[in-house]
Amino acid sequence: METTFPRLLLQHASRRPDAAAMREKEYGIWQSLSWAHLARTVEHLACGLHQAGLTRGEHMVVIGTNRPRLYAAMLAAQSLGAIPIPLYQDAAAAECVFPINNAEVRFALAEDQEQVDKLLEIRPQCPQLGAIYFDDPRGLRKYIEPGLVSLDELLAAGEVFAGQHPQFYRGEVEQGAPPARPRAWCTRTAHCSIARRRAPSSTT
Repeated sequence: METTFPRLLLQHASRRPDAAAMREKEYGIWQSLSWAHLARTVEHLACGLHQAGLTRGEHMVVIGTNRPRLYAAMLAAQSLGAIPIPLYQDAAAAECVFPINNAEVRFALAEDQEQVDKLLEIRPQCPQLGAIYFDDPRGLRKYIEPGLVSLDELLAAGEVFAGQHPQFYRGEVEQGAPPARPRAWCTRTAHCSIARRRAPSSTT
């Protein structure tokens, strides 16, 4: 049966809300994130991104290591019918320019100061990149770049919106994924892969 990751997330959150969805080691101790907590985080991120202007069929860059809130942000983008593009965290700044411009990316999520600096460095070459969200605030307190916002602020705004519009998130998830429109993607374990449009092949 056709489904989406956000729909599966809601199913797990309903059927086994207290079970561990993810585990992350912090200070040497494994911390568990329940399905219910993950679903709430994704909902609030999705509502925050909707308020910020992320639209169905649009692309959003995510750059960093394997962190729970980065995966939650990718699920949030998918919940709105947007397409997350995870970029290789060790790629040089210049290597990120083409996928960002090729996919017309306006929204980016960076794990920490290193990734924020990378995005700010190439921003003059990517003029449409208006919003940069960051997860880890260390080293970023004195940054005053326009459009640079913490993930905590996005979550807080999304939580307020979700409380005012309790049916919004599920309605977006039920709409499913947008029509396929591949342009570019990267993974955290491989360099960028580019999907180019090809002319129809002729037969003889």
